[in-house]
Parts: sequence; structure tokens; C-alpha cells
Amino acid sequence: MIGYALRRLASGAITVWFIATATFVAMHAVPGNPLLSGKSTSPEIRRNLMHHYGLDQPVSRQYVIYLANMAKGDFGISFIEKNRRVNDIIREHFPVSAMLGLLALAIAVAGGILFGALSALYRGRLADGAIMFGVVLAISVPSFVFATYGQRVLLQLKDWLGYSLLPIAGWGSFSHMILPALVLGLGTMAYLARLMRSSMLEVAAADFLRTATAKGLSARRIFFRHQLRNAILPLITVLGPAIAAITTGGFVVELVFSIPGLARYFVQAVQQLDYTVIMGTTVFYGAFLVSIVIAVDILYGLIDPRISVRATK
Repeated sequence: MIGYALRRLASGAITVWFIATATFVAMHAVPGNPLLSGKSTSPEIRRNLMHHYGLDQPVSRQYVIYLANMAKGDFGISFIEKNRRVNDIIREHFPVSAMLGLLALAIAVAGGILFGALSALYRGRLADGAIMFGVVLAISVPSFVFATYGQRVLLQLKDWLGYSLLPIAGWGSFSHMILPALVLGLGTMAYLARLMRSSMLEVAAADFLRTATAKGLSARRIFFRHQLRNAILPLITVLGPAIAAITTGGFVVELVFSIPGLARYFVQAVQQLDYTVIMGTTVFYGAFLVSIVIAVDILYGLIDPRISVRATK
């Protein structure tokens, strides 16, 4: 297991390097220079920034400086936000995105397990059909559509009831998080529900389940202690990609609900060609998601003792 963990860490480091390199190449392929495009920075600040980041050097030299700064955890100073470091932007606003993402993930996992198990339990019945219809709908429709209709429904309910059940935008309390988290986790919930249903049906045909039935165990105990417990295990393998989907999808949701997360600065950086913020947030998210995937892979091997991790031949 230690060897496997080290190999996964090495592959993760290579992945982060590839993300950083691809981002660097993409940024330098975009025409224009944010320091020389009429921004509100003074010529002296422009010269200092270009000298600090080596922007007046050949591209190969810039790449070396970029990797060196990234290795030290220094993502530089924003070209748009005066005297504000990218590290400070990430430190101040990523917790907001993380809180929203964690709540959305909790809703997605709980809902996915619940609806997937119910769909498998009532296979071929009306409940199964209704759940599967909802799953297809949630996977097919973009999150910003659900966000817009969710806000519209809340406004309509406010007109009918005379008071608001939930805030339609903003940030500050737990109630502000409920609708955005639900919208953000809806697609992942649908994916997990479909996976859970398939896993439940596969476990239902397993020999150990027939043995438990032959021993005279109650249907409730068989369902919770044997079928549900073993069917949940495959969901662990997709938690890494699920977190990635929720995190990246949160950019649009944060904008729709006016949430002060990292999305606003990333979108603003793309619009204004803020190299350091774009590259810093991209590499940060890439490293974060790679770390999550590696942790999930290792956790999966620790949870299930039947799994023997070997080097790929």
C-alpha cells in the first residue's frame, strides 16, 4: 500500500505539472498584454511586475520563473487587483466555495444513495420510473437552468405566501447555502443514484445475499446489513470525480446566486486577462482535485481488505 501511495503521489505531481504547463502555454497563446493594455496601473508598477515575473524575458525563461514561483507556493500579484496577491484571493474566497461544495457534496451523496436504493428496491415499478426520469433530467439539464428556475419558484412562492422561504441570492447564513448547494449537487446526485441502483441490483444477484436469505435473515437486515452496505462501496471510487464536477460546476452557480467565492475572481481574470489569477487558481484547483482523487484511491484500498493493489504491468 505504501508503494502504491507513493506511485499515486508521483503521478499526481506529474499531473499538476502538466496542468501548470498547459495553463502557461494557453495564457501566452492569448493575444494582448494586461500590463500594457491601458489598465489603471502606473508605468512603474508595470515595469516592476514585468521584472518580478520575468515578462520581459524570453518565453523559456518566463516558464522557468513560473515553475519556480509555483514550487514555492507563490502565485504572484494580481494584475487587476492592485497590490493584492493571488494567494490572498484564494485564501479569502476559496473557503466560501469549499463550504458550498461540501454541502452540495453531502446532499449529492445522501440523495444519490437514497434514491438509488429506492429505485433498486422498487425496480420496474412507478417509483423506479419516476426516479430514473428525474435522474435523466438532472443529468441532461445544466445547473444554471435549475438555478434560474429555482429562483423563479422562490419568488413565486414569496408572492403567494407573503414571505420568503429561502434567500434567492447573496451570502451570510446557512439559509443562503441551501438552494445553491441543492442546484450544485443535483447533477452529481443523479449520477450517484444511477450508479447506486446498478450496484444494488448487482449485489442482489450475489451468492452471499442468497446465502443470507437461505439462513432466514429478515428482509430488512439483508437490505441494510448486506445489500446496501456492499453496494455503497463502488460509490467511493467516484467521489474524486464527483468533487471535481461539483467544484468546477460551482463557478456558474456562484455567479447566478451572487456568492462571493473564487468563481467571481476567476471569471473576472479571464475577462481582463489577469495572467497570475488565471494560472494561480487553475493550478490551485488542479492540485486540490488531484489530491482528492489520490486520497479517495488510497481510502478505497484501506476500506476494502479484499482489494490488493499491485503495480500496473
